[in-house]
Amino acid sequence: MTDVTDMLELTVRHPRPGIAIATVAGEVDTRTADTLRREAAEIIERGSPQLILDLSQVGFCDSSGLSALIGLWHAAQAVGGALGLADVPDRLMRMLVLTGVDAVLPVHATAAEAVTAVTAGLSAGAEEHGSITRDSEVDGTSEPTVVQHTACESAHASAANPN
Repeated sequence: MTDVTDMLELTVRHPRPGIAIATVAGEVDTRTADTLRREAAEIIERGSPQLILDLSQVGFCDSSGLSALIGLWHAAQAVGGALGLADVPDRLMRMLVLTGVDAVLPVHATAAEAVTAVTAGLSAGAEEHGSITRDSEVDGTSEPTVVQHTACESAHASAANPN
């Protein structure tokens, strides 16, 4: 029998202004999907509309988790941002392909590759609108800072502790 856990952990870093990488650790299922949706939506709302989910540490994801990813994609789109996925485990990748979600959500081999793709898209948009974006290292020469760390044991525990 498989051991079921209610633990989901997000570690967030901001390699560039407006871009966040949230490393998701644990299982994304009916018990934790709402927590992922809520915590990641907060990241978007707090000024990082370009959100990359590093899923390398996700052991399991069910249809509730898939629904949370789609909801986050909509949340990012609503504020002019985007959601990208990085380092997706094989089992989850098969689910994304079977459901066609991989055609909507960009999937990248690594978080660094996702940041490069997002930055290229922002630069193209910046050239069109005349904006300037600040450059920052992501390739290991400069470590992005961890600005938020959230561990939620369940949606109920999360509601009791809003931070």
